[in-house]
Amino acid sequence: MTTAFITHADCLKHDMGYGHPEQPARLTAIEDQLIASGVEQYLQRHAAPLALDEQLARAHSIEYVRAVYEVAPSEGTVHLDPDTAMNPHSLDAALRAAGAAVLATDLVIGGKVDSAFCAVRPPGHHACRSRPMGFCIFNNVAVAALHALEEHGLERVAIVDFDVHHGNGTEDIFADDERVLMASIFQHPYYPYSGVDNPARNMHNVPLAAGTGGQGLRAAVEKVWLPALERFKPEMVFFSAGFDAHEEDDMAGLRFRDADYGWVTEQVKAVADRYAKGRIVSTLEGGYALSALGRSVVQHVRVLAGLNA
Repeated sequence: MTTAFITHADCLKHDMGYGHPEQPARLTAIEDQLIASGVEQYLQRHAAPLALDEQLARAHSIEYVRAVYEVAPSEGTVHLDPDTAMNPHSLDAALRAAGAAVLATDLVIGGKVDSAFCAVRPPGHHACRSRPMGFCIFNNVAVAALHALEEHGLERVAIVDFDVHHGNGTEDIFADDERVLMASIFQHPYYPYSGVDNPARNMHNVPLAAGTGGQGLRAAVEKVWLPALERFKPEMVFFSAGFDAHEEDDMAGLRFRDADYGWVTEQVKAVADRYAKGRIVSTLEGGYALSALGRSVVQHVRVLAGLNA
């Protein structure tokens, strides 16, 4: 079983300022833990390409894509919203992040690898069709899912989001799209204060109260996610893999542990094995406690690569 690890040095150059939690060290923490755990040696490394405008424009309006190009600074910092900024390297980083997800999709559908993990930043699941938000510029997982549907001709794909924050951008892009099922957990009430008021029928959102630990995750997966996924029978599965629900991460208040990320990956992978030929693409979202982030990614990737026995 082969798993691709897709990243790029450009993603380290995106920097939103001193003290910002979405920092370049997130990626080095992941790599360090993958090496220390011995998992890295089993991964097939690839450099992320730049996403093309037509790939981005499947998920975003072309006017929005052009606006991002126009506002990208040649020096200094430009704020897109109070939480999201661009430096002179941010545009390339964002294009690499989306491009990694597209490459991962091509590799998996093409049979070159069984699964892929994209260690990229900026993250994407808050980026709406025509709006940046919450550290996110382009919606990487949405770009990838639409590439699978429209370039490769798949009919049904699932997006599984276990970030502590609701993936409002992904929901904005896919609400009522019968080709896409989205299953998510998130802390509620909490930023971005969405996901609970009349979600579309293809959205299977499970809000969790602050303080909820792994038992709450397990209940959400077993009672809501898995029955929905079994009915839907996805031809490919995408993870919006955020690790900020970890008990060591002070970004929010959920209490997951390292092993919870391995468990949820196992449950979803079993569905992918049954219906999707095992095809999985995972792309990094949140996770800001560096040690916990690295360790949790190891648990996630270990399962993707079949090293969990």
